[in-house]
Amino acid sequence: MAVAEIIGAAVGVLLLIVVAYVVVGGTLTAGETISNAQKDLTLQQEARLQTRLEITDKDKTGLFINISITNTGTEVIRDFSHMVIFTHTNGDTAGYRHLTYESSCGIEGTWCIPASLGIVPDTIHPGVLDPGEKMWIMAVSPEGTAPDWCQVTTGNGVYTSAYL
Repeated sequence: MAVAEIIGAAVGVLLLIVVAYVVVGGTLTAGETISNAQKDLTLQQEARLQTRLEITDKDKTGLFINISITNTGTEVIRDFSHMVIFTHTNGDTAGYRHLTYESSCGIEGTWCIPASLGIVPDTIHPGVLDPGEKMWIMAVSPEGTAPDWCQVTTGNGVYTSAYL
């Protein structure tokens, strides 16, 4: 009978050690996950604070909008597929429109970077908007409306706007 009590106590201690190992391991994993999430959020906020845009030139010809954007911040802007342009039109067809990026120009309801103008000067990192560079954008307004105002918004939420 005494051997059964010793074996029972040994099994109980072993189970206690296994449960403590699982609980401590779960706590450490949760702590690491939270730490990484906070670090990622901090890096994202840093990038957002260092991103600045300025609309330097603009031209509206019918449904076509030509805008030049200068990167006045210190962050490189490279994710054009997540950049959007919002436009506003007064009158009978009043309202806001959302224009998305398209690699080819001339499609209604989209914006693009024309190959003839593109990004100037584009010598350091070709195809991305480095600090101090200017990018020309051509947008085609949807539904036959000529907008009066536009806003360019980057993927990290920084925006600039201007009346056309």
